[in-house]
Amino acid sequence: MITVTPDVFRLAQVFTISRGSRSEARVLTLRVTRGGVTGRGECVPYARYGETPERVTAQIESLPQDITRDALQGALPAGAARNALDCALWDLQAKQTGRRVWQLADLPEPVPQITAYTLSLDTPENMRAAAAKHAHRPLLKIKLGTPDDMPRLEAVRAGAPRTRIIIDANEGWTADIYADLAPHLLRLGVAMVEQPLPVGADDMLAEIARPLPVCADESCHDRASLAGLAGKYDMVNIKLDKTGGLTEALALKTAALAQGYGLMVGCMIGSSLAMAPATLLAQGAAFTDLDGPLLLAEDRDHPLRFDQAGIHPPEPGLWG
Repeated sequence: MITVTPDVFRLAQVFTISRGSRSEARVLTLRVTRGGVTGRGECVPYARYGETPERVTAQIESLPQDITRDALQGALPAGAARNALDCALWDLQAKQTGRRVWQLADLPEPVPQITAYTLSLDTPENMRAAAAKHAHRPLLKIKLGTPDDMPRLEAVRAGAPRTRIIIDANEGWTADIYADLAPHLLRLGVAMVEQPLPVGADDMLAEIARPLPVCADESCHDRASLAGLAGKYDMVNIKLDKTGGLTEALALKTAALAQGYGLMVGCMIGSSLAMAPATLLAQGAAFTDLDGPLLLAEDRDHPLRFDQAGIHPPEPGLWG
């Protein structure tokens, strides 16, 4: 039996990016029960990709109840629906066999990974205060993507002078804005910039200087995306809700590394259940951005553990 239920998790505070604000995370929880054993997965339908909870639920409900993980890869496109079911089927197999998912996938045993903590878009004053509050963290990710971003970036650096910083513009800049900002990003010690230009308008990245690594997010979904990134991007951000699950994400990781791309492993805003499979994917990545649970006011039972070592792999009671 495959069941899908909507769940809502309150955020600890309003979270803003260049496309808008939210105060809660709306997710879908998927359960696959076979032989009295249940596997779980979570996805976040994302409007940017034309997804709604209703459409994603309908996609899942259109599938045979006994579908296998291999058959699933061709039955649904990359996206949230396939992600939730793919991860639930991995969890189901782990519970049925008494082996962890990392063992089933022939991966090394996972260890904690340092994760970014994301500061949402706000006034320079508020962003400086947020940066100071989280200056003890080794890696901060800043949401930017407006024509007036320099005061925000300067404020964050002033609030967290020793913390490593990465930037996510969420497609919010033009080529001219990015070219103007790039020298200042270097001056302020920014380590990487994510998706500075909109999808479909990012060819200019192949023509302008890239003085710091540029990471594809919205421009990279699965292995089929890689052909369009050559010469424009230095890294790819792998997210389970984009790849359509752990199966394709692992394949994308292998292909991207073979083609010389650096790796970032990211997330939508979801619970520990959504992050759990991504902790396996994040092993060895240049940047890990799996802070979704840290942004929530509430979480699942058996939540992921975060400490100075970073985000820890899940306990069996959560997933995998």
